Amino acid sequence: MRAVLSAVTFLPVVGAALIFVLPRRWEGMVKVTALATSIVTFAVSVPLFTRFDASLSAYQFVEQRAWMPTLGVSYHLGVDGISLLLVLLTTFLMPLVLLSSWHSIERRWKEFAITMLLLETGMLGVFVALDLFLFYVFWEAMLIPMYLIIGIWGGPNRVYAAVKFVLYTLFGSLLMLVAILALYFLHGAATGAYTFDLPVLVRYVLPAGRAQNLMFLAFALAFAIKVPMWPFHTWLPDAHTEAPTPGSVILAGVLLKMGTYGFLRFCLPLFPQATMTFAPWMFALAVIGIIYGAWVSTVQADMKKLVAYSSVSHLGFVVLGLFTLNPQGMVGAIIQMVNHGLSTGALFLIVGMLYERRHTRLIADYGGLWSVVPALSVIFLIVTLSSIGLPGLNGFVGEFLILVGAFQVHRPAAVLATTGIIFAAVYLLWMYQRVIFGEVTHEENRRLPDLSLREWVILVPVLVFIVWIGVYPVAFTGKTEASVQALITQVQTKAAATAAMASR
Repeated sequence: MRAVLSAVTFLPVVGAALIFVLPRRWEGMVKVTALATSIVTFAVSVPLFTRFDASLSAYQFVEQRAWMPTLGVSYHLGVDGISLLLVLLTTFLMPLVLLSSWHSIERRWKEFAITMLLLETGMLGVFVALDLFLFYVFWEAMLIPMYLIIGIWGGPNRVYAAVKFVLYTLFGSLLMLVAILALYFLHGAATGAYTFDLPVLVRYVLPAGRAQNLMFLAFALAFAIKVPMWPFHTWLPDAHTEAPTPGSVILAGVLLKMGTYGFLRFCLPLFPQATMTFAPWMFALAVIGIIYGAWVSTVQADMKKLVAYSSVSHLGFVVLGLFTLNPQGMVGAIIQMVNHGLSTGALFLIVGMLYERRHTRLIADYGGLWSVVPALSVIFLIVTLSSIGLPGLNGFVGEFLILVGAFQVHRPAAVLATTGIIFAAVYLLWMYQRVIFGEVTHEENRRLPDLSLREWVILVPVLVFIVWIGVYPVAFTGKTEASVQALITQVQTKAAATAAMASR
């Protein structure tokens, strides 16, 4: 299993290079090459799951090479129980996204395929990088492909949405870069070792006070924008509404998770004292996001915008779970990241399928689809129920664990967050009722075709995981528990050491 992480991360680049040399007129070959590359990447990533030792909290499949030794920069990759599922979520979704683009992307397929594959490498790199410099390179590298996907293949206001997405993300990223450099120099001055290596940096006990608080806030702002947490969410509805279906799926399925992953991987272990100081504020923002996202979703007339705002609510649960700093909340948050990627990704896929048939996303333009497209209606119902958190489906597991964790730490926050589940049932079931049930009021809807073979192939794998995680979650939560427990111990130990230093 040597260099398996490098293979998973950079296989999409190899595919992009192959597509680059193909003539533009060979569009069919371009599509097949892109799809084959993503499938091979997924196949290569599967052993990460099957051979992962869940009893170990340490990084596994580690690769480390000197890159710029004089600067303390190394090519350091590895996965643990926190990043493993997110790597697999990325490689799992990409073939489905490319398959969903088969007809919805009507121009510049060659450029689109190259952009998507480069984006996949950027996303995977973020999840496997164990060097802060390398992480930042991947973090910034994925910004350009996403900008191009929204700006070239998006809707009428695509340029506005793309620029807004970049400006928001870039602002947070630059503050994070300043914090990375500050940490680098503080660690170097204290220990004599100037390094960006994450496992080395997390062993350093940073004194409590303004420096730690400011660095935590700089990292947290970058991640809060990416999640996006309220009130940093305003770029998300525009990006989702204007992005093409594959862009929306990847944005909701993977990119938003980089914010929540960043909190876990960097904020908590690097700045434990500041984490505890700001945890009540993060709780407050998370709960506001849960309720605000749900309320705004309820009044949306556009299905895509409704699903976009629902992400603000659902990811509020994830942030709530992360800052409980107990095993239930944090394991629940990690599994909820995967659940959101599956459920919301599937919702965007289904909205895209309806849009391909009717060229409208307005809820009022539908109604009575149950008798016209029964198979699509049934799958739409299952995905909607999974997003609500129905027991037996994936969404229930994550939200339940998060609420159990939150209840132990902050009962009022847990109670308020629970209302988000009720509101989710209101806006999602109300949308479903208006789109699927009732009489067919638009003649165009009577002639809609049901699911094609390609669409079955896209949706069935997602349904399998929605049910699998709902019925037997331990196959997934079991992979994360050792790493989560080690992280909690590390945060508590470092926070105690920091407090002891401050009291001297």
